[in-house]
Amino acid sequence: MKRAPASQPQAVLFACGMNSVRSPMAAALLKQMLGPSLYVGSAGVRKGELDAFAAAAMEEIGIDISAHRPLTFEELDDLEGLNFDLIVTLSPEAHHKALELTRTLAADVEYWPTADPTAIEGSREQRMNAYRDVREQLLRRIRERFSPRHRGNE
Repeated sequence: MKRAPASQPQAVLFACGMNSVRSPMAAALLKQMLGPSLYVGSAGVRKGELDAFAAAAMEEIGIDISAHRPLTFEELDDLEGLNFDLIVTLSPEAHHKALELTRTLAADVEYWPTADPTAIEGSREQRMNAYRDVREQLLRRIRERFSPRHRGNE
């Protein structure tokens, strides 16, 4: 028997190590899928710079993340607060940080282990394929978790 999905959150935070690859990709994918019906943010444990391969992989499917500026959890908290009811963590260190935050935040945490494509070496095409794989994995997980068919009383 398949477990019923948790209720649909109103505000989702995607988190990874440096908020430069996985979390901005996931946030952009969810924003494209659900539009303004949900508040979506992203943060990292440490400060990073937007990865050009991540931007290129997203551009291939018509999503522009080139304006994304990576933020740490602390910077996001200072800017707008951490008012999220779901934190989706994509790396072990982000998962530990999110669990630490739940001591003072009433947020659910889901861990979606996602490979770090920056670890892949080789030609530009081999490296791009690693980012495409991450993009497609995130897209599948987002569709499974946030599919509109699970919302409302249909």
